Amino acid sequence: MVFALVVALSFGPALLYASIVYWLDRFEKEPLHLLVGAFLWGAIVATIGAIIATSVLEISLKMITGDAALAEITGTTLFAPLVEESLKGAAVLLIVLIFPHEFDSVLDGIVYAAITALGFAATENVLYLYFQGYASDGASGLAVLFVLRVLLGGWGHAVYTSFIGIGLAVARLQRGWMIKVIAPVLGWCVAVSLHALHNGMATILGSSLGLGGLLATLLVDWTGWAVAFSLVLWAIFRERRWMRTYLREEVDLGVISAEQYRTACSVRAQLSARARGRVARRFYTACAELAQKKHQLITLGEERGNTARVMALRDGLASQSALV
Repeated sequence: MVFALVVALSFGPALLYASIVYWLDRFEKEPLHLLVGAFLWGAIVATIGAIIATSVLEISLKMITGDAALAEITGTTLFAPLVEESLKGAAVLLIVLIFPHEFDSVLDGIVYAAITALGFAATENVLYLYFQGYASDGASGLAVLFVLRVLLGGWGHAVYTSFIGIGLAVARLQRGWMIKVIAPVLGWCVAVSLHALHNGMATILGSSLGLGGLLATLLVDWTGWAVAFSLVLWAIFRERRWMRTYLREEVDLGVISAEQYRTACSVRAQLSARARGRVARRFYTACAELAQKKHQLITLGEERGNTARVMALRDGLASQSALV
């Protein structure tokens, strides 16, 4: 009974946070099957892999040094960030390699990375809340860890891994082999560094300074979250700029109407338009995808059949326009 409660307290908020991420992807929604797959990768593959790999590294270091305390703190502050960000990032890398046509903007990278990380956080929180919370200190221990990990620190993993998504998106959408190598590596380094900073502060300051250490850790965490949220807003308005630029031609060609153009380019108008049903949602998602593919055609050229995709999307919009 308690374990079921812990699962609900861990996965319920994670799914709520994931729905917020999905909502923030305002214009071109990512396929639900890929998002579900990313969440499950984080919740199952990345979590199990991280437990095994981090344990092996800790045991190896303990055998080499003979120092259990050193192995434990190194595992928390170094091994865990390295292993966990690599395994979470692997899901985003697989998506960009297998489904590159679904990776159309920096926001897409953030969305896939955050959803994967929230799946990881959900399972990790189950283990912490039950074994370190309830099993150690009963209901009070469970409540304390729920507040600290799920409420106050619920966006941590999503923010760390989002930088891997940004790096992979930049690599996907830019020319030149150098940027395709540097951007993912840099994104991974930022993710690992932020994760290691949090773990280090929580471990060292939390034990030495108590409440002051906790507040300092939260302040650093929330500053990182604010930066990440600013990047999300920038990516949303960047996509809207693409819509305004590339869909204007579709009005001139008679593919969409002037009113549909104004709706497609407005976050507020799309909210009410998409509420009208599946046809409207598919239509305005296709509008966004057309704008993104036209941008890719200009910046990347005939990469992965961009012209054919643009023409197919245009034909689809023309046939749907009268139904919206």
